[in-house]
Amino acid sequence: MLIRFKKINKEAILPAYALPGDAAMDVYTLEDYDLKPGERHGFLTGIASELPPGYFIRFAPKSGLAVKSGIDLLAGVIDNGYRGEWIVALINHGEEVKSFKKGDKVCQALLQKIEQAEIEEADNLSETERGTGGFGSTGR
Repeated sequence: MLIRFKKINKEAILPAYALPGDAAMDVYTLEDYDLKPGERHGFLTGIASELPPGYFIRFAPKSGLAVKSGIDLLAGVIDNGYRGEWIVALINHGEEVKSFKKGDKVCQALLQKIEQAEIEEADNLSETERGTGGFGSTGR
């Protein structure tokens, strides 16, 4: 399967799988930026893509950034019809400034198959054991 990438900025680094068999590609930032505690920022990547029909990209956080620095991802779906720049929205839930340098990994990109459902309005839904039990209703 082929994903075509266009460098919008000549210094951009194309996403890449770190190891054979990895589920996701690493995505790299084009900018130096100090992300303060509580702050969110859209990191530029300098790339755009042409994804295969029937597929999309879902961004996922880097576990090392999350565990070591409290950095999380706020959003991230790249539809196969989108041809604009990939921008990665991160937030710092940690207590210290996290410094990013050009070329640092900011997230992972997972190629996933699109599944679209038919949408139907219903007056009633089937009964289940859980029913309307919400947050914490199934115990610890």
